Amino acid sequence: MGERALFAVKDLHLVECTFDAGESPLKESDNLLCDECLFKWKYPLWYCNDVSVNDSTLFSTARAGVWYTRNVSFSRCVVEAPKTFRRSVGVTLTDVTLSDAAETLWNCTDVTLNNVTARGTYFAMGCKNVVCDNLTLTGDYCFDGAENVTIRNSRLLSKDSFWNSSNVTVSDSFISGEYLCWNARNITFVNCTLESLQGLCYVDGLKLVNCKLINTTRAFEYSSVNAEITGSVDSIVNPASGSIVADGVGSLTLDKRYINPTDVTVKIRESK
Repeated sequence: MGERALFAVKDLHLVECTFDAGESPLKESDNLLCDECLFKWKYPLWYCNDVSVNDSTLFSTARAGVWYTRNVSFSRCVVEAPKTFRRSVGVTLTDVTLSDAAETLWNCTDVTLNNVTARGTYFAMGCKNVVCDNLTLTGDYCFDGAENVTIRNSRLLSKDSFWNSSNVTVSDSFISGEYLCWNARNITFVNCTLESLQGLCYVDGLKLVNCKLINTTRAFEYSSVNAEITGSVDSIVNPASGSIVADGVGSLTLDKRYINPTDVTVKIRESK
């Protein structure tokens, strides 16, 4: 169809259209409804407003598909292309599979993810105001630098999740990956299972409620923490301050050369 095939169109309903061999086919467009469409080339939805895409596919060649766009929703779609969704506002994904989500959802604001499956590194870096329900993510370094994030009923297999992030609440979820949450602020886990080598370190304002820490070693180093842990922790090393309650601790290090041990309380529950 050539480059900019439908540049700056408005109030258009596209059904079973294929966009092939031409960059930026819908750039600068407003009020679009795309049903059962195929996007096969780069930059299809840049600088758009009010876009709804349903039952459609972005192929791997549709790289960097949705940038600088406002109020965009994808429903029942497959996105094979990396670097989709950048610097956009009002992004809603429902029943979407992102098979190559590398560097996807960067610096977006007001993001809602429902029943999303994604695979790729650096997912959702720098995003703000994010709500996720039933997110399945495989890929390291997710949510780096993200702010105001709520995640429920999800499963993240990701090294270095939530680095440099702030105001994050995760509930009823499973996370596996080394170095969880380093250099983060105001992080809360509720009813979660966490597996992490040297996880939950350098966190300012860490809260765990009814969480399991499996295969977790050197936890809480230099963190201010308030933790209620179900089960045991393999090892805890030099938390900066706070209170930790668990059924058992494999090894505990409170080294006065690095922290003030009187600022930390570690309590082992009595056996019933």
